[in-house]
Amino acid sequence: MILTGARKSGKTTLLSRLSPAGFRLLGTASPRQCAETDSEWISIDEIGYPETVCPEYCDEILRLMEKKRLIAVVRTQTLPFLEELCRRDDVFLVDLDSPFGNPGCVIMASGLGRRFGDNKLMADFRGKPLLQWTLDATESIFRLRIVVTRHAAVRELCRRQNIDVIFHDLPYRSDTVRLGLQAILPDIDSCMFCPGDQPLLRWDTVASLALSAFHEKEGIWRTAFEDAVGSPVLFPAWAFPELLTLPEGKGGGFVLKKYPGQVHTTPVRDKYELMDIDTPEDLTFLAEQSLPAQ
Repeated sequence: MILTGARKSGKTTLLSRLSPAGFRLLGTASPRQCAETDSEWISIDEIGYPETVCPEYCDEILRLMEKKRLIAVVRTQTLPFLEELCRRDDVFLVDLDSPFGNPGCVIMASGLGRRFGDNKLMADFRGKPLLQWTLDATESIFRLRIVVTRHAAVRELCRRQNIDVIFHDLPYRSDTVRLGLQAILPDIDSCMFCPGDQPLLRWDTVASLALSAFHEKEGIWRTAFEDAVGSPVLFPAWAFPELLTLPEGKGGGFVLKKYPGQVHTTPVRDKYELMDIDTPEDLTFLAEQSLPAQ
């Protein structure tokens, strides 16, 4: 993984103050020693101009990458070695200035809750409305986020938090998809559709989906636990026309089945993240489960 950003750091490290000869002596020793450790992962605080003017250091970094998994912060500078690192096929590049690009998020909150017997999205789950867990899991990731609902209580919950809402009375899942996507176009380059009844969905899972989609922009990305796939699902821009014209009553699964070769998965850490709530028994069961710490 390469982290790149235009941060203006005022710090001056010991290595950056060394003469070229000193840097060749001490700077190249560090990655060489790291390559011989037992650790699978190595992190490098920053690679910038002082490092790239030392060919021996650059060679040691490339050798290190052949032996270890490397996390490195690379400055946003037009330098041949830095550009070479960022272009490598085996690098997962994260732009720290804009890590997720411009994704949108449609939270699906229009279900009638017939099996639950009431508006399940406002049911209490560990001291908060069920929907609030989804709102928290999708916070601060998306360029635009909107909740699509037919429930007045959901509308009020979102308005109190300044979250955009579409309130409607249309009957089909395809209506919810279309209304949500239309509302946030054209200011997004991908869109995640997230159910409002998966309370154990984690923020870092949603962030991983968004990072993966930004890295591989043509793929459809969805969550999975081992062999079981689930929601949420993030679609690239090429799928928008299909999503806006879904057959009556269909959802995003229609597009997934049509383009199976374009579907990629991001693993979740616990199978309960993928479970939704249809009945009061589901609510009780999931409330008793726990997940690894964030």
